Amino acid sequence: MRNLFLRNILIMSAILISNVVVAGKPAYMLYNAKGKTVKYNKMLKQASKADIVLFGELHNNPISHWLQYELTRDLHSIYGDSLILGAEMFESDNGLILNEYVTGVIRTRNFEAEAKLWPNYKTDIKPLVEFARENKLQFVATNVPRRYAAMVNFGGFEALEELSDEAKKLLPPLPVAFDPDLPQYLKMSEMMGQMGNHANNNLVKAQALKDATMAHFILENYKPGKIFLHFHGSFHSDFYEGIMWYLLLQNPDLKIITIASTELDEEGRLPEDRIGAADFIIATPQGMTKTH
Repeated sequence: MRNLFLRNILIMSAILISNVVVAGKPAYMLYNAKGKTVKYNKMLKQASKADIVLFGELHNNPISHWLQYELTRDLHSIYGDSLILGAEMFESDNGLILNEYVTGVIRTRNFEAEAKLWPNYKTDIKPLVEFARENKLQFVATNVPRRYAAMVNFGGFEALEELSDEAKKLLPPLPVAFDPDLPQYLKMSEMMGQMGNHANNNLVKAQALKDATMAHFILENYKPGKIFLHFHGSFHSDFYEGIMWYLLLQNPDLKIITIASTELDEEGRLPEDRIGAADFIIATPQGMTKTH
C-alpha cells in the first residue's frame, strides 16, 4: 500500500511539472549572442573550454544566483581544484580574510562579523563561498576598495597617485588605462548627463577603475591549465567590454566566455537591445521574485 501511495505521488508530481512547462512559464530563457534560444548544456560545454568565464548577474535576481551555483558545481566536477572563483562582491582589501575563511583558518562567525559583506550575502553569495570552503577552492577578492573608487569619482585617476605604496597594492598598476569612447562607457556618460550629474566623467572613470581592478586580480591569480569563474554585475562585462576589455588589453590570447543577465520584455521576449550582450544571455520574467 505504501509503495502504491508513493507511486501515485510521483505520478501526480510529474503531471504538475508537465503542466507548468505546458503553461509556458519557464523560470528563465537562455539565449546565445545572436538571440537564439539554447540549452544550459551548451553554455556549460562552451564555458568548460574557456580560460576565464565572466558571469554577469542581476544582483537581486534569484535565477542569476542559482545558475552561478549550478555552473560552479558543474565546472568543479570537470576541473576539480583547478577551478578558481572570484567576485566583485569582495574588495581587494578583504582578500586576506576571505582566504582565511575559505581555507578554514577562521570560523564563520568571525568572517561574517569582520568582512565587508553585501546586504544580500547570506541569500545570494554565501552559497558560493561555502562551496569554495567545502571543496578547498581558491576564492579571489577582486573589486577595488570603495574608498578608492570614491576618490576617483571626485578627483579623477590623478587622486590615486596620492596613495601609499601599500595602498597601491590593492589596485591595478597606475596609471589606469581608460578609453572613454567604449560604447558602454559612453552610454553610462549619456545617462549621467540626462540625470544632471557632473560633466567631468569621473563617475565613468570610477566604473573603469572597478573593471580594471577586477581584471588585474583575475589575471594575477589565473594560471594556464586552470579556469577562472568570475561573478559580477552584468554591466561589468556586457557587450564584451568592461572587465573583458582590460583582460584582453593585458593578454589578447585568453579564451573568455561571457554570460549576461537581463529581463524579458512585456511580451516575454529578449529585448532587442540585449541581443549580442554576451556569448550567453540569461533572461528572466519581469515578475521574477527579487532576493532583496
